[in-house]
Order: sequence, then structure tokens, then C-alpha cells
Amino acid sequence: MFNSLIETFINYFGGSSEGIRVFKAPGRVNLIGEHTDYNGGFVFPAALTMCTTVLARPRSDRKINLIATDLKQMVNADLDNLDQYKSLKWGNYQLGVADELQKAGYPLCGCDLLYEDKVPLGSGLSSSAAIEIATALALVSLGYTANGTDREIDMTELALISQKAEHNYVGVKCGIMDQFASAMGKKDMAIFLDCRDLSYELVPLKMNDYKLIISNTNKKRSLGEGKYNERRRECEEGVSMLQKALPGITYLREVSVQDFLKHGNLLTDEVIKKRVKHVVYENERVIESVTALKNNDLITFGKLMNQSHDSLRDLYETTGKELDTLVDEARKIDGVLGSRMTGAGFGGCTVSLVHNDSIEKFIKQVGEEYKKRIGYSPSFYISEIGDGGREEV
Repeated sequence: MFNSLIETFINYFGGSSEGIRVFKAPGRVNLIGEHTDYNGGFVFPAALTMCTTVLARPRSDRKINLIATDLKQMVNADLDNLDQYKSLKWGNYQLGVADELQKAGYPLCGCDLLYEDKVPLGSGLSSSAAIEIATALALVSLGYTANGTDREIDMTELALISQKAEHNYVGVKCGIMDQFASAMGKKDMAIFLDCRDLSYELVPLKMNDYKLIISNTNKKRSLGEGKYNERRRECEEGVSMLQKALPGITYLREVSVQDFLKHGNLLTDEVIKKRVKHVVYENERVIESVTALKNNDLITFGKLMNQSHDSLRDLYETTGKELDTLVDEARKIDGVLGSRMTGAGFGGCTVSLVHNDSIEKFIKQVGEEYKKRIGYSPSFYISEIGDGGREEV
């Protein structure tokens, strides 16, 4: 099934198919729990079947060469001088992962890497994490083989290293959810993840007569250029203010709804108070959502999805006209139990819980109304839940 990609690889890098290995890592959809991960809170993502595929072959030198099937410009880098590539527009995520792996003591070898990305870039479905996890898996696997190491690969560790690469190399202070979901996802399961200690539980997704439909605004966004880091700073300021009454807290996750109601007056900046309120109540919604899905209560889960989006719109202010339009139009369709933005916001995607009988109407009506109001069409994906990062053998 990878014959055409192998042919493309050989066209770029020469040689034969011998030694070429194939690695995959998925994007993710977050069912609920937005902007809670970097606050040490709870999230509820699931890995998608849309993946980044990497074909990798070792080299005998210390060079690392990268190219993507949809970009014709090859990136050539030196594993011993990775600091000099941080400003790359494409390739910085991959080389950042290589840099952090080496700093963590992983033995890397030179290699040629070909990327095929099926996770839409800038969609809020975490194409960056898919690239990072697929890259980490490829680099570590090739390095272990070259060094004769038979140690098992720790996927949680690769997720943490990939997150660190995004912090230190790319400059986006992301939480751990995206990388963790891409590394650890399981087919037909959602991940109830505690971002403070990375304890997690796999929860079966029984959708019955419903499907998750992802709607893409097709408005591109960049977290590095957007408001993401600003939101993180606002949450940290909120923690500092609340420490006057709650000296033991280090994350907003440690602030209960009761704490917020009792000590919210310490949040003297109204913007920061809104950010804190969203995070505190969103953590509660995640816990309630897990219970609802375990009880097969899709109606309650749909209501929680709606509450989450409204909070992100009004308190966290990360939605915008495009996402709000998709949600507004989705909620007008009979058979839609809930709809919300998913991902960091500022563009990207929504996720909606839609009855099978309403899917055709949903795609037609939401698509038409969105184009009328926004000026261009959205894209729709009927979501399937897949496995996390792996080597294709």
C-alpha cells in the first residue's frame, strides 16, 4: 500500500527500497476539555485515522534530509548543528524533535525522511503533533537499529520530548494533550487524561446511531503568531492572584468550582477572571462528560459540548466568527446533540455529535449557510477513531 510513496522516496533520495521503513502518527480530535491541558487539568481527546506518514532510511553520515510530498523544497540539516534551523518555515518541528531527542541521550543517525501529511495543516486537529510523534518514532527506531539497541520505545517519553521541542525550538508553549493523544491513541477509544501526572484511562466510544463530524473552517491559523501564549500567561497570572488565598496551588486545575466562587474576588482583572472561570468549569465538564459517555448518555454529553463552546466563546475568547458560525448553524439541525470548537481555536475545526439520519442534511445546510455568511466553503470529515503512533510492518 506504500508503493507509490516508496517510488517518490527513491525519486528524491536515490538508491533502492532496501532499508526504507514506514512510520505513522495521527492527528487528534478533542471531545471536550479545551485550554485545560497547560493548566494541569483534564482533557478527553481521541486519535483520528488521518495521519502523517514518514518514510525513513538511514544514512552513513550525520546529515538529515527532509521533504514532503506536497512541498518540493528539500531541507538539508546537520545533526551536529541543529541550533541553526529554528527559523525554518517547514522542517523546524522535525528538527526540534531531533534536537530534544539528542539532548535526552537518544542515539540518532543520519537519515532521509519523506513526509505525507493527511492531517489538514492549521485545522486544530494537531497536524504538528502528528509530525512530531511520527518523526520521533522514526528517528529513535533508526537510531536504535544503527546502534544495535533493542530497548522498547517509551511512547509517553516521546510525547513529552515532542512537547519540549515545540516549547524550546518552535516557541509555542503547548500543553501535552496533542502529543499524548497522537502517541497513545487506541482505535474506538477516547483518552481521559490527567495532564498533571499523565495518568489516563481509555474510555470506549459507543456512538450508537450518532457520528462525530468534524467541520473545518478552512481559516488557517498559527499558534505561534496567535493568542495562545497570551492565554497561557493570563492563566499563570490567575494562579498568582489566587495563591493569596490558596498558597498551595501551582495550576488552575487545583482550583475547584467552590474555590472559584469563594475567592474569585481576588481576580481583580476582569479578563483574567474570565479565563480562570473557563478553565475551572471546563475541568468539571470533562469529568461529567466521561461519566456521561460511560453511561451511554449522549444527550448529557451533547449539552456539555455546547456549554464548553459557549464558555470558549464568551470567557476564553478563542472562537471567532468562523467557528461560531459553524456551531450556530450546526445547532439548528435536528439530530445534532452538541457542537463545539475543538483545538486551540482562532480558526480550525468544530466537532459535532450528529444522528446518522441527519448527516447529509448537516453537511449540506451547514456548508451552504457558512458560505453565505463567511464567503467560502468549509470542509467536513466524518470522524473515525484510530490508533496512535506506530511502525507499519
